[in-house]
Amino acid sequence: MSDIAKLQIGDNSYEFPLVKGTENEVAINIKTLRGATDGVITIDPGFKNTGSCESAITFLDGEKGILRYRGYSIEELAEKADFLEVAYALIFGDLPSKEQLEKFHSDIKENSVVDDDVKKILDAFPKSAHPMGVLSSLTSALTAFNPGSVNVDSEEDMYKSVVKIMGKFPVLVAWTMRKKQGLPLNYGSKSLGYVENILKMMFEQPNEDYVMSPILKDALDKLLILHADHEQNCSTSTVRIVGSSHAGLFASLSAGISALWGPLHGGANQAVLEMLEAIKEDGGDTKKYMAKAKDKNDPFRLMGFGHRVYKNFDPRAKIIKLAADEVLKDLGIVDPILEIARGLEQEALNDPYFVDRKLYPNVDFYSGIIYRAMGIPVEMFTVMFALGRLPGWIAQWKEMRLNKEPIGRPRQIYTGENHRNFKSIEKR
Repeated sequence: MSDIAKLQIGDNSYEFPLVKGTENEVAINIKTLRGATDGVITIDPGFKNTGSCESAITFLDGEKGILRYRGYSIEELAEKADFLEVAYALIFGDLPSKEQLEKFHSDIKENSVVDDDVKKILDAFPKSAHPMGVLSSLTSALTAFNPGSVNVDSEEDMYKSVVKIMGKFPVLVAWTMRKKQGLPLNYGSKSLGYVENILKMMFEQPNEDYVMSPILKDALDKLLILHADHEQNCSTSTVRIVGSSHAGLFASLSAGISALWGPLHGGANQAVLEMLEAIKEDGGDTKKYMAKAKDKNDPFRLMGFGHRVYKNFDPRAKIIKLAADEVLKDLGIVDPILEIARGLEQEALNDPYFVDRKLYPNVDFYSGIIYRAMGIPVEMFTVMFALGRLPGWIAQWKEMRLNKEPIGRPRQIYTGENHRNFKSIEKR
């Protein structure tokens, strides 16, 4: 392959260099396009064919169903690592040694207390407020309690910011849920691991000790790992573009949470459960709804199947399906919603229409099932997604700042009115 791309516009020909990634991905570097061509730009709605950066964090091949963090396969990480190890690898570039991991965890625990005035901000929200809106606001509010800017060229400053948000964010997540449920706000214990503390803070009742289920802990660990990063998706791109203005880490993360809120992104697992509820209310006939999904004239959409990126089975779904089966077996739950989900899954995996189109159950489908079985309210599902995605957002923000990427500023093609003369209000 040549190392240049040629572009012909009218009688003029232009050459642009090719950029090649370590996995043989190829991009055309068009950063000089507008200047060289006297104003010509590209247009790519949704940026589906546009690379916004070079990144060493996550590799994703949707056609082959491959997902790797820092070169490590998602399958191996989910089987052999815990969430905190994966978080460290994403943020700092490689899996930690035993000493590095112990220090990372210890420093996070030292930063896991939130300023008590944050409770006043939380109290101002009505119980009807959506948890994602609350979490985004509380994350942004952390800036007020930590006003100093991060010196990105200082490893010490950067590290302190990382352990600070890794420590405080799970507290905000737990408080957001407990506020919704009318439960007292609490903290974790320094004697527990990172994921164990998340479960304790979320589910401990004020009148009894919380008993940890190792199967639930393992399932949540896997869910957080599987959601930890996913290349340049909507929320990650948001974190990077907000950070490119040199907005702080907490403000950039808050913007990412808002982007994740949408039903086409992080809200997909909530949409799955809402769909299952609707099917249940209509009698629970899964065959009827599979037929509706195949009918092009029917507005019904089958949520939780297929993926915008993966043209094969979502590798994360293969892993979490096993965890879902274990959780349901361990808890012995009899739930008509979960039975409907199992029915849809089996029909999709055996129906040629879905198999031929590779419309397999995705990670949103199975994560929603697990969260429901664990007793997490449906409106908290996207909050749990944000909790998992936190280290990926941090890693992407850190990489963007250290690479000194320019401020994000997309172009546009104007399609409005040509120049018009102003008319006084009497003549309009």
